[in-house]
Amino acid sequence: MYYGEIKHCDIANGEGVRVTLFVSGCTNRCKNCFQPQTWAFDYGQPFTAETEEVLLDLLSPDYINGLTLLGGEPFEPENQRALLPFLRRVRARYPGKTIWSYTGFTYEELLTPGSRPRCEATDELLSLLDVLVDGRYVEELKDISLRFRGSSNQRLIDLAATRRDGAVRTLPERE
Repeated sequence: MYYGEIKHCDIANGEGVRVTLFVSGCTNRCKNCFQPQTWAFDYGQPFTAETEEVLLDLLSPDYINGLTLLGGEPFEPENQRALLPFLRRVRARYPGKTIWSYTGFTYEELLTPGSRPRCEATDELLSLLDVLVDGRYVEELKDISLRFRGSSNQRLIDLAATRRDGAVRTLPERE
């Protein structure tokens, strides 16, 4: 897996101050995507053991609320396979920090056997996340007033509540 950027103190892509990893590779190719350079699977730099250590160190300060994964597309199968062992390490080292991921796929697509993004890593990867921002960016549904997302079809899914209730539960629009 490759990545395009790491942000050390991001306040735009999840609650609180976050470390953000922009992975490379995306087959969704949303019209007017804000990161089209990340569509290429070989954009940026290789995601290595050293990269993981840098990210783990960046997550250590108390003021960092957690990690956010963006893209590109974290739920491309090849990216899921690379991210899964890393997220296990994040969870083990920082159980109190949250992990968010953005995806152009819907939660339902991720759960559907035989769908493009679903692979052997999907269920465990989802189990390690606190929030999933799902759905492709749709230019015609653009709404700059939305919290942590760009178009009104996208959802802020509270995965703990969703797992508990057996139905999709979203975060409140405003807290």
